[in-house]
Amino acid sequence: MTTALKKDRSTELPPLKTPGMGAVARNYVDRLRGGELGSLPAILGLVVLCLFFAILRPVFLSNLNFANLLTQGAGSIAIAMGLVFVLLLGEIDLSAGFASGVCAAVLAILLTDQGWPWYMAILAAVLTGMVIGLVLGLLVSRVGIPSFVVTLAAFLAFQGVVLMLLKEGTNISISDPTVIAIANSNLAPGVSWALLALSVGVYAGIQLRQTNNRRRRGLTVTPPALLAFRIGSLAVLGALAVHLLNQERSRNVLVDSVKGVPIVVPVIAVLLVAGTFVLSRTSFGLHIYAVGGSQEAARRAGINVTAIRVSAFVICSSLAAVGGIIAASRGHSVDPNTGGSNVLLLAVGAAVIGGTSLFGGRGRLVNAVLGGMVVAVIQNGMGLMGYSSGVKYAVTGSVLLIAAGVDAVSRRRAVRH
Repeated sequence: MTTALKKDRSTELPPLKTPGMGAVARNYVDRLRGGELGSLPAILGLVVLCLFFAILRPVFLSNLNFANLLTQGAGSIAIAMGLVFVLLLGEIDLSAGFASGVCAAVLAILLTDQGWPWYMAILAAVLTGMVIGLVLGLLVSRVGIPSFVVTLAAFLAFQGVVLMLLKEGTNISISDPTVIAIANSNLAPGVSWALLALSVGVYAGIQLRQTNNRRRRGLTVTPPALLAFRIGSLAVLGALAVHLLNQERSRNVLVDSVKGVPIVVPVIAVLLVAGTFVLSRTSFGLHIYAVGGSQEAARRAGINVTAIRVSAFVICSSLAAVGGIIAASRGHSVDPNTGGSNVLLLAVGAAVIGGTSLFGGRGRLVNAVLGGMVVAVIQNGMGLMGYSSGVKYAVTGSVLLIAAGVDAVSRRRAVRH
């Protein structure tokens, strides 16, 4: 009897170590004072910009413009996600824009000129991005050429590659309905609601699982009130977005009905979830942060620094390929300007404005999404107000400079703290 009681007690879970909301708030304030700002500046900037443009141009909050915002920034956000992996190492990839153009050109040629099925053409485009990243990564990590020089050379070379692939300026149209649907079609309203319910359910399950795992280990867990607030916020904001997007957006309903969440949104969401899992829940992700913090310390800890650096460039160029596919889908074609112009600048700006450090070791994939939305809001809102491209570039550049300044100041405060 006594033995049975001992066994029962041994299987009991340790008591919960749950701090109060006051303690959580104080801890968060302490982190802010210590320079750990995270995505807070990007979130505040996004709210302020949305309020500003909504007041001056009420059409900014229309469901049609909201859908345009999501599709307008999707390509840059995909490229920015890849850049986060490289920036976490303290490196840079200046060729990501034209790398996406090369991959888009491969996609268009295989689809239109060679008649390949859409899934084989997309796979070939992504594999092209992986090969590009492998070459860049080996030159940086094995040969020892600084990433700035390697990717600057690739930036120039890939412009020539795009021209050669497109025969010095040919515009290749894309007519495959599946590829075009990526950035131009929408989910059915019912599917949109089901996707939201699934997303909220998965997020809630992950949060509860993490809480249970920490409880089993006797660690401090998130207060239930804060956990409920996070899940509830996602559900409410998601419901508002889906409700808005499910409203009719067509100017001529008799000809065509346009409503539902754009297909490109779940594409970006899948990339975000997968990339966040890799960075936060795998040894590979932890090694990326370790190498970004100190390569020498990571090497002494037994981490294969060379393999980590090469892998980061492969991921970066692969996501650049995804960005190129989205751009080709949105434009229904590929031309020499695909991946050029301001694509790289907007992608780098999205990653940095979102909160990823240029000095390495700090950043999350969600930073690219938040920063990409900030850039898209600036471009879209100023377009609605009738400003020229020059003003848009000047404002976006100023925001990027402010973000880099905030990053530098926060790092100094973190060191002092």
